[in-house]
Amino acid sequence: MTPRFSAQRTRALPILLIAAALTACQSTERAAPPPPPSAPAPAPAAPTFSGPVLGPDGQCNGVAQGAAAAIEPGIGECDLVRLKGKPPTDVLVGEGRSGREVQVLYNEPGAKELYFFVNNRLDRIVR
Repeated sequence: MTPRFSAQRTRALPILLIAAALTACQSTERAAPPPPPSAPAPAPAAPTFSGPVLGPDGQCNGVAQGAAAAIEPGIGECDLVRLKGKPPTDVLVGEGRSGREVQVLYNEPGAKELYFFVNNRLDRIVR
């Protein structure tokens, strides 16, 4: 082997390596496209409730049905006022995860009573 032939071979080797590397970059294969974004879940329907409800001023926006005979879970906001026989000390009206949420406070002699309503139904009482 002549020295001239070996020198040509040494110079050609880097050129062949670069050509092979560039050929790999021009591959026609492509990765799978990302999946399309899923449609957002529809918002849950707002809970419904019936009957008159209390306003922030403690007044009913209609006539209480009068069906409740005792203060117990499940009665309506205006039924509570009718059964108590007097307007509440304070009323907080808001919207929560479950829908309409109302807190009704009565200052009674020696104690406070707090009534929690969800969608116009008495949920719990704190005394």
